[in-house]
Order: sequence, then C-alpha cells, then structure tokens
Amino acid sequence: MSEALTPEEIARKIKRAGIGKAQFDFTQTSILGIMAGAFIGLGGVFALTIAVSPELGTGPARLLIGVGFSLGLFLVVVTGSELFTGNNLMVASFFSRRISGPELTRNWALAFVANLVGSLVIVFLLYYSRWWAQSDYAFSVRTIQIANDKVNLSFGTAFVRGLLANMLVCLAVWMAVAGRSLVDKMIGILLPITAFVAAGFEHSIANMFFLPLGWLVSTDAEALAAAGLTADQVDRLNFGWVTHNLVAVTLGNIVGGALVGLTNWTVYLRRQ
Repeated sequence: MSEALTPEEIARKIKRAGIGKAQFDFTQTSILGIMAGAFIGLGGVFALTIAVSPELGTGPARLLIGVGFSLGLFLVVVTGSELFTGNNLMVASFFSRRISGPELTRNWALAFVANLVGSLVIVFLLYYSRWWAQSDYAFSVRTIQIANDKVNLSFGTAFVRGLLANMLVCLAVWMAVAGRSLVDKMIGILLPITAFVAAGFEHSIANMFFLPLGWLVSTDAEALAAAGLTADQVDRLNFGWVTHNLVAVTLGNIVGGALVGLTNWTVYLRRQ
C-alpha cells in the first residue's frame, strides 16, 4: 500500500471536492445521485443475502453483514457518485467561504432526492424479480424484520443512531480520501462502514432501500408468515412511519456528518 495523505492534506482535498460538487449542474448531480442510491441499494442486497445465514451468531452475523454493506460505499467512492450523507462533509467548503449556503443546500437537496430515486429503482427491481421469495422465503424474513425494527424506533433514538452512523460514514469517506490506491481506499472504507452496520446505527440512504423493500415484501402473505409475523405486528410499515424514520435519521445524519466536517475544518482549515 502507498503512503496515505496527511490529515491536513485530506482536509484540503475534501474542501476542493466540495467546491467541485457545488459547481455540478442539475444533470450531473442527478445522475450521480441516482447512481449512489442504487449502489447503496446493491450493498443492501448483499447485506441481506448474508443475513439469511441462520447458523451465524448475532455478533458474527452483524460483522459479515457490515462487510457486505461496504460494497455500496466502495462503488460510490470509486465512481465519484453523489451520496447525500458523504456530501455532508461539504460544510468544510462552506465554512472556508468557498461555496454559499444556497449552493450547499441545493447540492444536498438534489443529492437526497436523487439517492431516493436510485434506491427505489433497486427496490422495485428486487421486488418484481421475487428475489425475496428464494429458499422458501428465507430472504424475506430478515428483509421484513429489519424494516419493521427500524419503523418502531422512537424519533430520538433514530436521530441519535443517525448521528452516529454518519460520523462513521464520513470518517470512511475521510479515510478513502487518504488512500492513494484503490486498495487503500477499500481498506479505509471497510472498518467504519462495518462498524456502523454491526452497531445497528441508522443511515438515511440505506433506509431508503431497506424500508420500502421490507414494506413491499410484507404485503405478501407467505413472506409475512415465513417471518413469523402478523399484519398487526407490521402495521407501522406504511408511508407515515417510513417517513417518520427517514426524517429523524436524515436530521441525525446531517448533524453527525457536519460534526466530522466542522471539526476537521476547525483544526486544519480555519486559519487558511
């Protein structure tokens, strides 16, 4: 592996990247955002596939699920896609007065909506492919359980878990920027992403995949029976509670990501 960038070099590179992102036009941000949402969804598919293994204990299972989910951010970083949560690091460019508040808000809003579109594309492709019905509905069990657990979180719990998740996601991006080679970047991403997934923290873009998919799959009577649940037990898998979770987690993600960006701006860029 090659020598990594220093923390100050990383901070400067992230600031420059934020300036570039703010200059993307509508089409660029939209396409790159849709790609990012789709990639996170593909990471989610990999994670759910691993989650089916019944012989794994809770700890090892969560560890392997986190490793699988890392695929999503690998693809985002390598393709230069626009991930809303990673773009929360753009606060470094904002506080350096290199981008304006409206430019920052525009990027975040457009990336968020585009990420949702990309995630939903993967959700509908999976649903209509009946991926979840494989192995006597084994894949549907964890799909429904994960989504149901998420919508039953209180607003405060979802917010704090969102904050913690995006601290780790933004640190994964930070470490990826530190790497000079593809292998460096993959290793840098792996541990923080695995940690947030294994810990059960909440990521808004991941939830744009997990929640709609679990909601759709729960409408199938055989899938619901395989999960050992009744319709009354999954009554929160609806638009209102999915939105409730996404709002709380998104706000937590913004705070967590901004904390990482602002802390490093204060240490390395404030006097420049």
